[in-house]
Amino acid sequence: MTTMRAAVCVRAGGPEVLEVRELPVPAVRPGWSLVRVRAAGLNRSELRTRQGHSPSVEFPRVLGIECVGVVAASTDPRLPEGATVAAVMGEMGRAFDGGYAQYALLPDALLMPVTTTLPWDVLAALPETYLTALGALDALGAGPGDRRRLLIRGGSSSVGLAAASIASAYGLETMATTRRPGKAGTLRAAGAAHVLVDGAGSGPAVWPEGPDLVLDLIGADTVVDSLRLVRRGGTVCVAGSLSGWLVRDFEPIAMIPPGTKLTAFHSDAVKGAAGMLQRVVDQVEAGVYRPNIDRVFGLDDIVAAHRYMEGDQAAGKLVLVL
Repeated sequence: MTTMRAAVCVRAGGPEVLEVRELPVPAVRPGWSLVRVRAAGLNRSELRTRQGHSPSVEFPRVLGIECVGVVAASTDPRLPEGATVAAVMGEMGRAFDGGYAQYALLPDALLMPVTTTLPWDVLAALPETYLTALGALDALGAGPGDRRRLLIRGGSSSVGLAAASIASAYGLETMATTRRPGKAGTLRAAGAAHVLVDGAGSGPAVWPEGPDLVLDLIGADTVVDSLRLVRRGGTVCVAGSLSGWLVRDFEPIAMIPPGTKLTAFHSDAVKGAAGMLQRVVDQVEAGVYRPNIDRVFGLDDIVAAHRYMEGDQAAGKLVLVL
């Protein structure tokens, strides 16, 4: 094929700035391989880029910070044609075109070969969400056999649900927060032992001394409060930015209690981590982790997909199938 269909963000704006167009299939060049994209996870970072909040991004641009598919043309011996691969981050959909297209030309270093029997939509739900969740729990020092108490703020996000699934498998006692009472069942099904609707005030009654660990996926608006909530000597990891990136008027000496630890995690730290992703895939295939898919869209429904994502109705991952 010489042409492909892609969802192009033609300028900053609302969902309507995403247009499905016919584009040339990218030409292979040294250090980059061509992937026939089969599915791509949808992420709020793409929504913010579309809205114009990524100053370095030039339009028009094919968005998409992750995708899964098969190698169509390779420049790397470890990536034979026909191999199943995933890719995430590394400036996908920002500095160069990303996963919202039938073909994507991607740096070889980003491509993660995986062996799997999972369907494309399920596989596409894993890279960004599970690598972020796993990396964040690693940053918190959590692992198999852990019996501590974990609070996940922003628990009904796709990363929050993945973290609840991993934490449950580890043995952590997990509480997850959500703004919407209707998402409580999804959180419990993902592995959360306790669900706290934001503003309901039941958290202190369950854990009067506070959680040992806090995974904060809301970010800027809640990180100071998370430092107040965690038990003295506990750890807070910020791994999401649902409320933005910048914590204004942050005073570390005044706001971090003595002995309490504050850390962070960003999924770009695990780009190209094929072994880590393979472990996730194996656990999903074994039924230990849950893929937590909310809805699957086709390429022609990309505007509707972004409207749905922007409306904050999803309880789990949104996936685009191409």
